Amino acid sequence: MEERTRAYLRGRFGDHYRRVEITPPPEANEREWGFIPWTEGPGETMVRHRSLLDIGELSDFLARKRPRHVYFSAGRYDDPGASSMSAKGWRSSDLIFDLDADHLPSVVLGEDNYAQMLAKCKDALLRLLDFLENDFGFEELTVVFSGGRGYHVHVRDAGIQHLDRDGRREIVDYVRGIGLEFENLLQTETVSGTAGRSSPAEKRSLPTDGGWGARSHRYVQSFLDEVLELDEDAAIERLTAYDGIGEGKAAAIRNAAMSNREAIEAGNVDVHPAFYSLIQHLVPEAVAADNAPIDEPVTTDTNRLIRLPGSLHGGSGLAVQRIDRDAIGDFDPLVDAVPSTFTDHEITVEVTDPGTIDLGGDTFTIESGKSTIPEYVGVFLMARGRAEKGKE
Repeated sequence: MEERTRAYLRGRFGDHYRRVEITPPPEANEREWGFIPWTEGPGETMVRHRSLLDIGELSDFLARKRPRHVYFSAGRYDDPGASSMSAKGWRSSDLIFDLDADHLPSVVLGEDNYAQMLAKCKDALLRLLDFLENDFGFEELTVVFSGGRGYHVHVRDAGIQHLDRDGRREIVDYVRGIGLEFENLLQTETVSGTAGRSSPAEKRSLPTDGGWGARSHRYVQSFLDEVLELDEDAAIERLTAYDGIGEGKAAAIRNAAMSNREAIEAGNVDVHPAFYSLIQHLVPEAVAADNAPIDEPVTTDTNRLIRLPGSLHGGSGLAVQRIDRDAIGDFDPLVDAVPSTFTDHEITVEVTDPGTIDLGGDTFTIESGKSTIPEYVGVFLMARGRAEKGKE
């Protein structure tokens, strides 16, 4: 990045911070603060181990320093400005989740564009929130668009504040479906003998009322719906794609799905031995499809620094934005996170990496060389290293 570009972005970030009001996190004075300035060179140098006492009033600090990135700690400390973690005196920590589009199994790098990546990341966010709200019952949640490639969720319920890394690891394993054993999902009950069979028997079923059992059950129902929409030959071919299921078992599974659907919908996996074999294949698929692919080290780290909501992301020029829970479905980061500071006029840039950009509700085809474009598009290109500031 050339000095002209760096100076322009630094100045406009400062203009933005003078126009907006940033709400700090709870107990802001007990947290460590860090930031990355607009420095020369290919790398970025983090300035950290600061407290609010060190940096001063937050709005003044942002307007004065005009940082490229701003962070605060998940942890609360006796002395947040101490120069080593051991000297800070840890008190408690929020539980932080980070979803990054670059790390999602569903994202195809080089094929999915930025908008498509963020859309897939929002799908993963909704799955994560399902775990946090419905499985764990967390209530103190803050959802944030990271300003870059994904979303953050801050959990501040009292029950998690003092969890150590091992306790946080267990939550990670649950939402990722790590170590989930098929047999452990099943509920078993003893049923009385039937005609010609006097001894009681055990009936196994997938729970339908919540947790991974219910997720697996929904996946099974959806799979059976797809199979039953096929003609017989296509259904048999679909089922025999699984190891250990030949045509005979496939026919038995299809017949069970048609004749015993009510029992299957109630969770029964013992309607036929062949159906039980199928379930053993489908549950791992359900875990792969429905887990929340979070960045695991972020959640287990009680000292993690996370982006400040309301700040700007120095790699995109977009806002790190809190999102109301009921607004997540309609939230479009490439429209709603465009700072109004950058929407009033056009600027000239020298484009080095052309292409098509979806931003601010419009699609722009950017050519190489000198171009006059809306400022928010120019800021986005410069922040991402795809353009330099041109002479006006």
